[in-house]
Amino acid sequence: MIQWIEIGHLQDIPRLGARVVTTDWGNIAIFRTAGDEVWALDDRCPHRGGPLSQGIVHGKVVTCPLHNRQINLTDGQVLAPDKGCTHSYPVKVIETGQLLLGIPETYKQALQLT
Repeated sequence: MIQWIEIGHLQDIPRLGARVVTTDWGNIAIFRTAGDEVWALDDRCPHRGGPLSQGIVHGKVVTCPLHNRQINLTDGQVLAPDKGCTHSYPVKVIETGQLLLGIPETYKQALQLT
C-alpha cells in the first residue's frame, strides 16, 4: 500500500531539472522532463553515491554529475554498459499542479513516520 504525500508544485521544478525532498531515510530527487513528466529516484547514484539531483536530465534519463553514469528515470536502472539501479518512487501531478510522492507503507512502518 502506498501513502501519498504532498511535496510541492510542478512549477517548483524547472524543465530538465530536479528538486530534492528530504526524508528520514534519505533524499529523494524529483525530476521534471522537457515534456513535464515527473519521476522520483533516490538522490544517490548506485556507483559512488553522486547526487543525481545535480545531474543532467535528457529525455527520460539523468546523467550522474560524478562519473557520467546514465540512469533511467522511469525505473532507476543504470543504462548499459554500466550496471546497477537506484530506488524509484511513484510520483504524480494532480489537476491543480500539486505533486504527490508515493511512499510505500512498509517505509512508513519501518521508520515510524507520522
